[in-house]
Amino acid sequence: MIVFLAVVGVLGVSASGPIMAATAAPALAIAFWRNAIGAVVMGAPAALRRPGTFTRLTRSETKWTALASVALALHFACFITSLQLTSVAAATALVCLQAGWIALFNLFRGIAVAPRVLAGLGASLIGVVIITGFDLALSREALIGDLLAVAGGALAGLYTIAGGKARATMSTGTYTSLCYGLCSVLLLVMCLAFGQPLVGFEPAAWAGILAVTVVAQLLGHSVFNHLLAVISPLVVSMIILLEIPGAAILAAVFLNEQLPAGTYAGLGLILAGLAVVVTGQGRRNRSQALPPAPPALGGGPGN
Repeated sequence: MIVFLAVVGVLGVSASGPIMAATAAPALAIAFWRNAIGAVVMGAPAALRRPGTFTRLTRSETKWTALASVALALHFACFITSLQLTSVAAATALVCLQAGWIALFNLFRGIAVAPRVLAGLGASLIGVVIITGFDLALSREALIGDLLAVAGGALAGLYTIAGGKARATMSTGTYTSLCYGLCSVLLLVMCLAFGQPLVGFEPAAWAGILAVTVVAQLLGHSVFNHLLAVISPLVVSMIILLEIPGAAILAAVFLNEQLPAGTYAGLGLILAGLAVVVTGQGRRNRSQALPPAPPALGGGPGN
């Protein structure tokens, strides 16, 4: 079931970049609507099943959900804007570097990262570089887009870590509806502050907004938020790396963007690195679950 959900999540987020790049609406407006609609869709069933579930939050749940919401809102603001300045393949690849950011954040938090995991992460990041082909020097606009995507990746890493903390005690429906809801409020404030319209779009733009909400928000983000309860944030972010070749292929098919020459080689490295990270995390978890060895019989080191 975990593998199936991971596949669904990857397919969902892979379609996110191409759909948003093709949607003729302001970046912040797209982000607002996908989160607002997602909050209603995820929140209604949760409220009906457990009345009062949103009023019994602990201080820890409130803190981590709020942090995740702020990070998600800023992530969308950076990522969707980057899609309008640089290629879908480059923006998606750079924003998916959240796995590297999570490993870095863990080091800052004093959480050791096993050498095996770092090796797998390194292999995957090399795959990212091969797929993107380093388009940083194409133009000033592309450079700004790439920098925004990098910032979006760091924010996505923070969002994933905070979400993992919140999901330790919260259900998927409760967490996602609250996170998306608060995120949409923050995006609404940004839209008003920057004068971006929220309505008056062409029917094709509304179709794009609805599509990205269903495919990327509900089948992508929500699935990965569910998996955070059973998989570590680092492994989840590594799985999301598969979005990079997926988005590149979809952009090549539907938007006529040139498919990077190293897509398949990069995909191979990403998969290899992911396998190393997953097995490394599995070994670490098993070792942590083992009870301590009983003391040796017969005395101390002199025997």
